[in-house]
Amino acid sequence: MEAEGKEVEKNWGKGGGARQPLVHTAKGRTAQDTEKPEQKSHLSAMWPPRASSDILQMRITHHCHWAAPALRLSSLILLLPTCLSLEETLLPVPPAVANASQGLPGAIIIGVRKGGTRALLEMLDLHPAVAAAPAEVHFFDLDENYRHGLGWYRAQMPASLPGQLTVEKTPGYFASPKAPARVRHMDRAVRLLLIVRDPVQRLVSDYTQVLRNRQLRKKPYPALEELLLRQGRVNPGYRALQRSLYHLHLRRWLAHFPRAQIHVVDGDALVRDPLPELKRTERFLGLPARIGAANFYFNATKGFYCLRPLGGHDRCLDESKGRAHAPLAAAVLRALCRFFREPNHTFFRLVGRSFDWC
Repeated sequence: MEAEGKEVEKNWGKGGGARQPLVHTAKGRTAQDTEKPEQKSHLSAMWPPRASSDILQMRITHHCHWAAPALRLSSLILLLPTCLSLEETLLPVPPAVANASQGLPGAIIIGVRKGGTRALLEMLDLHPAVAAAPAEVHFFDLDENYRHGLGWYRAQMPASLPGQLTVEKTPGYFASPKAPARVRHMDRAVRLLLIVRDPVQRLVSDYTQVLRNRQLRKKPYPALEELLLRQGRVNPGYRALQRSLYHLHLRRWLAHFPRAQIHVVDGDALVRDPLPELKRTERFLGLPARIGAANFYFNATKGFYCLRPLGGHDRCLDESKGRAHAPLAAAVLRALCRFFREPNHTFFRLVGRSFDWC
């Protein structure tokens, strides 16, 4: 059987000769797309597990989607003689998760792009009462997704248990002119998280990501200073610069949501010392205090904090986080700081909080 990606075999338990191993794959696809009726009865026999050691331990947000009244495993292949694919196969729901269901998010990380949204989501996912969507959905900012409707959006969410808070993050929402009204139309009480960092550093990080993507595709891309400057002056039309004008985008959101419903996270502080920012975020979301110092450790090689889930495996953010920025001349940096001084102060007044930016 061929499968894309690295295969990691997991057995259902010791001495379970009739039970078959499960294999994780990147795509979870084989030549066959359907399951034969006689194989369904074999799968039904797998529940309940014989012992606690038989239970397949997996995180909802990384490897599978749970849906009632059946369990959908979208990234697994069951090694049966016929090599059937489970991408479209439904397994019986074990009693422990029979009341799990997919729901609309109660909180959304709306931005900013290159502000630390992935780090914030991964850290919130340490909380047992949080169900984090595994990918950016781009429902409210892309017309081609929005026209599918809320049913489609709900289907992109992870399954959650009663009492859990579903959290989605798509940083493109913050600068999208259409997103605020669309989000309010879904739920006027939804809680919004906005993580920001020094707008100059965010701009450079934004450029660096685009440059890296172009290089991987062996396509040319102008130097940062060529995009930033026009006849020696800062070019306000450069899109990466526009994304750093936080006050303009925040005003659109404040036209649809009260300020108390938007929690601002200091992205620079989250990198230096994540716990204080996370405790404030827990309180804003109405979550019990569960994330603590034991959930983090400093990785001296990477230069930032990594995550230590209780009872799980330590993990760091992917290699793209913390990559070296594109070089920027000191004179250009000073020009950018002057350009952003007034926009930054306007943003500070809007959020009632100041930040240590240039």
